[in-house]
Amino acid sequence: MATDSDTKPTLVSILGKEYRIACPPEDREGLLISAAYVDEKMRELRNRGRTLGLENVAVMAALNIAHEMLVEKTDEQPAVVFEPTINERLRQLNQKVELALADMRQLEI
Repeated sequence: MATDSDTKPTLVSILGKEYRIACPPEDREGLLISAAYVDEKMRELRNRGRTLGLENVAVMAALNIAHEMLVEKTDEQPAVVFEPTINERLRQLNQKVELALADMRQLEI
């Protein structure tokens, strides 16, 4: 197990911005893979042009990634079992954020 003295900063890049994240050596590869996935999801959202601002892109990406995690299934059973109402609530929240962002765009015009 790594101690605080083993933790080294790892540089990750998300949407062209670099972040130094304290990370034990054994977790470095997972951190880099996770950062690349977050970067990919944020770029997809930004390139769609529906989401404005880095903060909004980050929130939407976080919601989408959380939703993916919640509904992901293995061959045997769901990775995480949730009531259908939770999945519906996540869908509704995502829709509300999209509508709010669309309203913001209209106000800026």
